Amino acid sequence: MRLLINIINQEGKQMNNTEIKIAKDTYWVGKIDNREVPFHRLVLSKGTTYNSYLLKTGKPTVIDTVDMEFGREYADQMEKLIDPLDISYIVINHTEPDHSGGLAALASRAANATIVCTEIAVPELQEMYKLHARNFLVVKDGDTLDIGGKTLLFKETPYLHTAETMITYCVEDKILFPCDIFSTHVAVGKLFSDEAGFDITEDFKGYYNAIIHPHRRYVRTLIEAVKDLEIEMIAPSHGFIIREDVRKYIDLYAELSRETTQGKKAAIVYTTLKNNTKKMAGILQNTLQANGIETAVWDAEKSGMSEILDSIAAADAVFIGSSTRYADMIGNLEPLLKELQQMNLEGKLAAAFGSYGWSGEAIEVIQDYLNGTNMTVQSTSEVIKSTGMTHVEFPIRVRFSPKDTDKTQKIKNAADFVSDLLLSSF
Repeated sequence: MRLLINIINQEGKQMNNTEIKIAKDTYWVGKIDNREVPFHRLVLSKGTTYNSYLLKTGKPTVIDTVDMEFGREYADQMEKLIDPLDISYIVINHTEPDHSGGLAALASRAANATIVCTEIAVPELQEMYKLHARNFLVVKDGDTLDIGGKTLLFKETPYLHTAETMITYCVEDKILFPCDIFSTHVAVGKLFSDEAGFDITEDFKGYYNAIIHPHRRYVRTLIEAVKDLEIEMIAPSHGFIIREDVRKYIDLYAELSRETTQGKKAAIVYTTLKNNTKKMAGILQNTLQANGIETAVWDAEKSGMSEILDSIAAADAVFIGSSTRYADMIGNLEPLLKELQQMNLEGKLAAAFGSYGWSGEAIEVIQDYLNGTNMTVQSTSEVIKSTGMTHVEFPIRVRFSPKDTDKTQKIKNAADFVSDLLLSSF
């Protein structure tokens, strides 16, 4: 089912394929898409813009491109503004094709340009656009780049909203180029928010809720990254450029991303063969409690069923886990799971977990039982479809002991994700 953002298209000056100066030697060179745009299972009835920026400095630099659908058009228009062979750098803050999509067409003409991005982004861009032979400059958090008269500062902001994302700040102009962050989905008639003729706050919040809020934990990284920057303009990759009340919009992100509910509870129930699933339960408990979730842990072999069921009934999130033996669960878990299917557990979140040595069938059996309840059962499929996150996996499966860093982090990622769902007002 697709949601509809019901917003009326703006009347105003058509800015497609033009060079619009936003600061000294800095130009908007983007694309306005005033159709009803399918996007992240939304329909953007107000359209959107793909904002790209050209800095005509001693080492001309492009920051982000446009949607891949408009790549050739974008490159054609760029040639009217600058000889592509003069472009020194192409900065890609985020690899999603609505921002990096024009890279293939532009890079083929800007043969001398070095592509600037985070380390994670390099293989993605190489594979997406067949750029294996191109020069890449990998930047890390806090790195700077002299582009001839201006200095770019880079800050890593992972999972806003994918792992490779960064933001770029022009030190001399005090302009933040944050790609998706601080965006609005509007096919703008006027480029600057103060010229829109209306208050853009609801558009701003709407974009946040639809795209950024599922990643709200990582907004804290963003707020930390920009707290010491003097920002006079925010030039995002969708919608309006903000040059008035800049701090208001940064503060809105901080406000919208904060925890808004309290007193949430979780129940973790497990059976274990060699204590590996017990260790997983402990990691889940520690992570949930660190996030302010009151958590009860039950060994189904050592606790009474009525006591466990009462805990589940009082909980907002339920984790059920088992080790696998001979392709099945162990211990007294199955009678408990059958009982859950007879209860009204609507509104609760649920997740399966467990350790295994071969194929881990028990974890999938638990998942099947949970799907037979009226709880909202977490799955990797739903996480990807709702957030685009690929580092959060459900059911939570760990082969053998969860002691190494990657396995521990997998468990923590799942617990953090559930915590965010519980603590969020959306």
